[in-house]
Amino acid sequence: MASAQNRAPKVPVLLCFSISFALLSLSSSRVSGQSSPVFACDVGSNPALASFGFCNTSVGIDLRVGDLVKRLTLQEKISFLVNTAGSVSRLGIPKYEWWSEALHGVSYVGPGTRFSNAVPGATSFPQVILTAASFNTSLFQAIGRVVSTEARAMYNVGLAGLTYWSPNINIFRDPRWGRGQETPGEDPLLSSKYATGYVRGLQQRDDGDKNGLKVAACCKHYTAYDLDNWKGTDRYHFNAVVSQQDLDDTFQPPFKSCVIDGNVASVMCSYNQVNGKPTCADPDLLAGVIRGEWKLNGYIVSDCDSIDVYYNSQHYTKTPEEAAAKALLAGLDLDCGSFLGKYTEGAIKGGLVDEAAVDKAISNNFATLMRLGFFDGDPSKQLYGKLGPKDVCTPENQQLAREAARQGIVLLKNSPGSLPLSPTAIKSLAVIGPNANVTKTMIGNYEGTPCKYTTPLQGLTASVATSFQAGCLNVACGTAQVDEAKKIAASADATVLIMGADLSIEAESRDRVGITLPGQQQLLITEVTKASVGPVILVIMSGGGMDISFAKNDSKITSILWVGYPGEAGGAAIADVIFGYYNPSGRLPMTWYPQSYVDKVPMTNMNMRPDPSKGYPGRTYRFYTGETVYSFGDGLSYSSFSHHLAQAPKLVNIPLEEGHVCHSVRCKSLDVVEQRCQNLGFDIHLRVKNMGKMGGSHTVLLFSSPPSIHNSPQKHLLGFEKVVLTAQTETMVRFKVDVCKDLSVVDEHGSRKIALGQHVLHVGSLKHSLNVRI
Repeated sequence: MASAQNRAPKVPVLLCFSISFALLSLSSSRVSGQSSPVFACDVGSNPALASFGFCNTSVGIDLRVGDLVKRLTLQEKISFLVNTAGSVSRLGIPKYEWWSEALHGVSYVGPGTRFSNAVPGATSFPQVILTAASFNTSLFQAIGRVVSTEARAMYNVGLAGLTYWSPNINIFRDPRWGRGQETPGEDPLLSSKYATGYVRGLQQRDDGDKNGLKVAACCKHYTAYDLDNWKGTDRYHFNAVVSQQDLDDTFQPPFKSCVIDGNVASVMCSYNQVNGKPTCADPDLLAGVIRGEWKLNGYIVSDCDSIDVYYNSQHYTKTPEEAAAKALLAGLDLDCGSFLGKYTEGAIKGGLVDEAAVDKAISNNFATLMRLGFFDGDPSKQLYGKLGPKDVCTPENQQLAREAARQGIVLLKNSPGSLPLSPTAIKSLAVIGPNANVTKTMIGNYEGTPCKYTTPLQGLTASVATSFQAGCLNVACGTAQVDEAKKIAASADATVLIMGADLSIEAESRDRVGITLPGQQQLLITEVTKASVGPVILVIMSGGGMDISFAKNDSKITSILWVGYPGEAGGAAIADVIFGYYNPSGRLPMTWYPQSYVDKVPMTNMNMRPDPSKGYPGRTYRFYTGETVYSFGDGLSYSSFSHHLAQAPKLVNIPLEEGHVCHSVRCKSLDVVEQRCQNLGFDIHLRVKNMGKMGGSHTVLLFSSPPSIHNSPQKHLLGFEKVVLTAQTETMVRFKVDVCKDLSVVDEHGSRKIALGQHVLHVGSLKHSLNVRI
């Protein structure tokens, strides 16, 4: 989405960052001297405003919005259709900037937010892909709560807005995608649970006001958006050809959950087309689904300059006025950009759209601001009015950033006697690699200035004596400097290699072509491994998966960790795991494919399901039929855990009304209809025991393999729980299974069907069959 550098899609990538910062400094000059928040209805300074109905907090939001809209001229209304919204001084309404970001902490991307001497930084949590690897819904929500508290604190001193265009809940469909790091991974259920948890953390108020908002979140980029720039195809020109089955089965569920379960205040439409229509101009996708079927309570915003993109780059309409009209008629409420500001009046005058469509759009925008308290007068007298700089970067918040990284880190390989390293037995540690002493790399993109950094080298050095060699100038590793690295590995008790990627390899507008380690990283790893005498621990810092088959199969590489982009406290968290202060429990939220996969599968093919006749292997653990380097859900612990099924049915009967055709004909599936689904569920009770000597968390993943009808997934995630168990203790984990939701599949037409026949439930190596019948 909208990073400032992409406001002008036609600018060459090399210029991106300088433009980005120029834009940011221009945009923030308005608020630079400000130490007070922006708000409307400042009755304290102007008592006359009390007579306006829209300033009256004792009446309902709909009435207040109606009162405000009828007082505006057409030109004033149009100024509220764009992210840099206008001011109407006669009504006491100041300018408001809608565009702020909070993907994994309050961010400086977007002109609505900046840092200053008053608040020099905010807590920078791990990049989302690593937080998702924790499979911990309470953590998703806890991070959201901290981020929204820091956002409100910054708003109170004039440094931030109230509307945040986060989270990114697109499905990580292809390992090459540069923005996969921003997402919760490849699974629709995990992505849905992440969306719901993080959004609730951001939005839910502490006074129980169900309609009020702490800050407004936004789920993006709707929909089937997961290609940025691959071999000459970019997001501004890409038409995602998606079957109805894949759309409803894979791409839409996270957005549906975000709106229905998370009650998100906004959805952002994407740059790409879906089946020939730009998403921001598609009335079926916007007015039809988001507002009609899912009943969004909030506003729909375009990705930045999307309307300009479909007019100028996709040539979807003949005139700019027609492009503006199409967006409004599709159900768009807010344009990130200036397009609607320039062309809406002409569209109305030309009879392409009427003023009522503008009224409808700005009503959704104003209602959101009212739910945030923007029209309630002085924020210091409101619920969050006492928050300030003291509430940003608190020790507790920074500790949560460290804890989030620890919970997400995935142990992929561990030979006996390797990890955890003993901080007393290890007298010297060789720390090698281009990511071993990095700062900014750890926070990924859509970042803000962090409170402080702990690099991996600093984290490790806090426990043992270390010697350090980068081994490569940067992650591109054009020429590995092998000799010095080998020398320190040969004389150390153990070696930690910290390799991987950064934003020069995978980022917005930058997809990968290959998925092996960049440059000569593999050479460096192999040479250092040969020279080392003690255990060799390979740490991969990246957003996307890597083909590291060579390391997986090299017995001298004794352990492998994946640490995502672990946030400001990443180095401390890595050391916590390596030295056994923390028992790893993260699981991969995406498949790690071999390089051969990307050699034969074009990134532009959106099909999830395999097509054996074309040699197409399918995508993600739900459908991919080929070999993996590591699989979705992989992750080891320093303990072993046993699973025992204490309760689960062998048979589920579906009640069917008399005269139903399936009484007389053998049916493979039944429509999911409300009366059939009521109270149709069962419980699964699972005894989990920590058999090891070390306490720790354990991630329980419950999968189901449905009968093979309607091209169903080979398996899919039904539920997950994170449990904490001290050594040699056990607990009961309970899953509630909703038959219509969890044992259904999406058919070829996008309809949900209860699959009749044998379903196999599995947790780890445990399998249980159950028969669903009428």
